[in-house]
Amino acid sequence: MKSATPPTLDPLEMGRRVLILERQAIEQVITQLDEHFRRAIELLMACRGRVIVTGMGKAGLIGAKIAATLSSTGTPAYTLHPVEAIHGDLGMVGRDDVVLALSNSGESDELYRLIPNLKKMGCPVILITGRPNSRCAQQSDLVLSIGRVAEACPLGMAPSSSTTAILALGDALALVLSELKEFDHEQYAQLHPGGALGRSLMRVEQVMRTGANCPMIPEQATIYDYLQAVNSAPMRAGAAVVIDDLRHLIGFFTHGDLARIVGRLPRPGECLLREVMTRNPKRVSAVQLVSDALILMQQHKIDEIPVVDEQERVAGLIDIQDLLAAGFSLFDAN
Repeated sequence: MKSATPPTLDPLEMGRRVLILERQAIEQVITQLDEHFRRAIELLMACRGRVIVTGMGKAGLIGAKIAATLSSTGTPAYTLHPVEAIHGDLGMVGRDDVVLALSNSGESDELYRLIPNLKKMGCPVILITGRPNSRCAQQSDLVLSIGRVAEACPLGMAPSSSTTAILALGDALALVLSELKEFDHEQYAQLHPGGALGRSLMRVEQVMRTGANCPMIPEQATIYDYLQAVNSAPMRAGAAVVIDDLRHLIGFFTHGDLARIVGRLPRPGECLLREVMTRNPKRVSAVQLVSDALILMQQHKIDEIPVVDEQERVAGLIDIQDLLAAGFSLFDAN
């Protein structure tokens, strides 16, 4: 007799099942949220040191992400491996630190051994767990429960729904702290200087040319004076800003302007800039986002643009070559 054909497994339905179970885990965390969360926020807000995030196995890996989120949103944090900690890494702990411990079961032997040592050092311990009556919970100062969650693993064993719930609760702590601390775009940009994210938050004053690299000349100067000014700039300059006696921006002159007039004037070097410069040129503020400046430059097909302060005084100059060298591209202007 032939054995029955096993039912066909649909990967799409299997994937949906996993996501539904993980969604349900987060929904359960929402219902579990109580005054303990408020107390945890108060404890973390009062922290004068850093937040120590610790956990074993998958919980430890999730802890690394929570620590990274805390640090990048205004709450300095670091990870501490429980085993390494009891073999010397406790030396990195400060008495002003606050501990955020992670364990779904709350029965991690390594964490159970570590928590009393952290408390001896004066660090309050907040535990995120699925079992608020566990051994680790009894040692902790404050317990945030995710409740008993069904793992999305078909065997019901591999941490999946539980780690999703822990991560979501860790994000909630980090982002509530960030909002209460009034962590703003400027601070965020300072902590994210690299990559596309950092570039999208970079200010004009961070990339503009200043000093000798920003040629400034009076309107009564000649084109010959212009050539001397740009050629003497330490960095190759393709333009100069024209200013009055108070350094207010009154005009702009570029190599492109020079190329357009040199063939139609008998003695171009003697020509006064005020006769050929661009009056009321496009400009950007030093505090604007670089992406805004790039959009303006792309719209008007210009390679250089003057930078001014609040009083319309020249603060610097942006050159497209500097933006390209800093990793910007025309895609950043879209």
